[in-house]
Amino acid sequence: MQTQNTLVLGIGNLLNTDEGVGVHAIRRLQEQLGEVDGVALEDGGTLGLNLLPLVEEATHLLILDAVNANQPPGTVVELEKDAIPLYGGFKLSQHQLTFTEVLGLALIRDKLPAYLHLIGVQPASLAIGVGLSNEVMAALPDVTARTLDVLAGWGVPVAHP
Repeated sequence: MQTQNTLVLGIGNLLNTDEGVGVHAIRRLQEQLGEVDGVALEDGGTLGLNLLPLVEEATHLLILDAVNANQPPGTVVELEKDAIPLYGGFKLSQHQLTFTEVLGLALIRDKLPAYLHLIGVQPASLAIGVGLSNEVMAALPDVTARTLDVLAGWGVPVAHP
């Protein structure tokens, strides 16, 4: 049996307001959780294909990101493995095309994590600027709580603060 290698990956661009929600969420989780055995909390920023080795090493992958789901701003959206687009046709965010290619490559190489989950937030703005909109900022506690729920469901010993 392979040892569980859990990766929580916050992706996004901090210079495009709500596009950076995944990075903001991962930073919040790093402060709340600190070190957790078998879990990597990583700021993937806009690294795109450079994330492939991290994705392929993970047995459990949880992605935190801005997601265009045509919902009201600040809505938290969750998708599980088969519902997450693995190729370019359905673009979830500005950098997502590259990240969906990462997931698609991992699938082709038979190294896509067996457990795959996405927690996203519908952005209010993707304009150039730093900081999150009020709507997306208000969703961060729900994103972190849902992250802890998913991790607990995967058997990771975490507790809500």
